[in-house]
Amino acid sequence: MRAEGEWTDGELMMTMGSSRLGMWKLGLEAEKEKRGGGEDEDENEDEEEIRILSALRSAGTRDAVEKSEIGDSSSTALTSTRRLEGKVAIITDGASGIGESTTRLFVHHGAKVIIADIQDELGRALCEDLGCKEAVSYVHCDVSNESDVQNAVETAIAKHGKLDIMFSNAGIIDNCKNISDVGYDDYMRVFNVNVFGAFMCAKHAAKVMIPAKKGSIIFTSSAVTAGDVTHVYATTKKALLGLSESLCMELGQHGIRVNCVSPFALPTPLLTREFGNVEKEKAEGWFYQAANLKHAVFEVEDVA
Repeated sequence: MRAEGEWTDGELMMTMGSSRLGMWKLGLEAEKEKRGGGEDEDENEDEEEIRILSALRSAGTRDAVEKSEIGDSSSTALTSTRRLEGKVAIITDGASGIGESTTRLFVHHGAKVIIADIQDELGRALCEDLGCKEAVSYVHCDVSNESDVQNAVETAIAKHGKLDIMFSNAGIIDNCKNISDVGYDDYMRVFNVNVFGAFMCAKHAAKVMIPAKKGSIIFTSSAVTAGDVTHVYATTKKALLGLSESLCMELGQHGIRVNCVSPFALPTPLLTREFGNVEKEKAEGWFYQAANLKHAVFEVEDVA
């Protein structure tokens, strides 16, 4: 994630793949029926996928380092340049998944990070694991509640005197696959987190960034917005692209950059739960097969 001025205004689409996951799974099932494969064949294919992914990791195809290395400021696995030295960042949903990886990477590069999340135990545990009270702290923040977002920004200002980066990363997904099953409450629950929450993050970040005439606001959208995700989720993630473009027009004149990162499917806690609490390795196999980019395993560190 580029917090410095290397991104142009607009969105950054990660071309790790398209929304072909559903088509790939259907094609695999059809092929199994044709060959008369059963459960034993399923297990063999799963084992083969895991073997391939393990081999890719062993071959060093990933540039990212393991979480423990990211949390260790003495690690030489990453560049020694502390690119975010002196920067202050808020990361929503920063206690797990993409947010956790970004928190670790930002701290490694010298940033002071406010983890804003509703996962209190995970957030505090991450702070303890990183072991630097001055560099990272936790605040409870439900982004669907504007006062929580405002409090997170005020905490950053009170603790560090400024806010340079707002990473609006919090998001949820519903389980209504058919549009005829979607009720008002189902829709608004996802909308309030994915869109309203992101809107509030931008609003309160802008309030402190405009006087400073600098800053960076980043949203997490998704490259998987058709086929194997719900209509509500797809709608909310696409809305973030429009919000990014609109904010660029206003905030760019104040020296504030607005960007949107759209990752392909990742075995984050959010998606593994969506697939019935499937094991991380099995989810990786599915996503790897569906992705355009081969010979590499796409993980949360790559998004960070």
